[in-house]
Amino acid sequence: LLPDCVGPEVEAHVSAMQPGDVVLLENVRFHPEEEANDPEFAKQLASLADLYVNDAFGTAHRAHASTAGVAQYLPAVAGFLMEKELDYLGNALTHPKRPFVAILGGAKVKDKIGVIRSLLDKVDTLIIGGGMAYTFLKAKGLEVGRSLLDEQNLTFCQEVLQKAGSKLLLPVDVVVTNANPFEVGEEACQTQVVDVEHIPSDWEGADIGTKTIASFSKAVQGAGTVFWNGPMGIFEFAKFAEGTRAVAKALADSGAITIIGGGDSAAAVQQLGFADKMTHISTGGGASLEFLEGRPLPGVVVLQDK
Repeated sequence: LLPDCVGPEVEAHVSAMQPGDVVLLENVRFHPEEEANDPEFAKQLASLADLYVNDAFGTAHRAHASTAGVAQYLPAVAGFLMEKELDYLGNALTHPKRPFVAILGGAKVKDKIGVIRSLLDKVDTLIIGGGMAYTFLKAKGLEVGRSLLDEQNLTFCQEVLQKAGSKLLLPVDVVVTNANPFEVGEEACQTQVVDVEHIPSDWEGADIGTKTIASFSKAVQGAGTVFWNGPMGIFEFAKFAEGTRAVAKALADSGAITIIGGGDSAAAVQQLGFADKMTHISTGGGASLEFLEGRPLPGVVVLQDK
């Protein structure tokens, strides 16, 4: 492990390397020039090598010196993991085995607007759960209490509801709590399961309910391809992890090509013991979403074997 990633000491060590030697450079992000994609910094990195292999899909959506800049000065190719990521996600977009089901969860609608727009025309069923579901329920005119709400995107949700029709599945019942488990701990939280039409005004949604679990699981049964990004509730706490666990089990039992879109979804399937049952777990949450949006990834477009 070298003490830096550029500079005379690093250059000397690299020059002295023998066949079979491996060196690990220090974290490039200690240099502000990395995120600025500074050409001179990228050229310094490139001077240490004869070939650049990018196998970091999780950073491929960033135009940084070590992902995009260095490829201007070296032959740049994809590694095997990068190839696998692009194959699975690319096939899901262009040639999915049908029915194609997408499950989106997580906290905020604004983080998923692009991928919702992209997937809506491609999937057979779009399932919305997690915190972002409450903005869709509010867009339907329902009371959501103190649940997460992205008020700035209510109009977008209304447009999706109108366009998607029966293709869109939302929760029909939810687990609500009278307190925030991150603030008071899960043991101090009272819970109840209510239909979405009866969420108390001073409670907040924390997971999907039993009827919703059955609905979502049924949609996954018989699917050809399932893409999942975002948990169904506050899965970090056992009281609110059942929805996420049940969806993970449904995917594991489905027989479908199952693609987990990194981030919290990947953490959830690992934590809940279903990782070895999934076809592909992406190493990049943000990168996988941007790819599915159809946005070019800077760290990929510079590669020769894309």
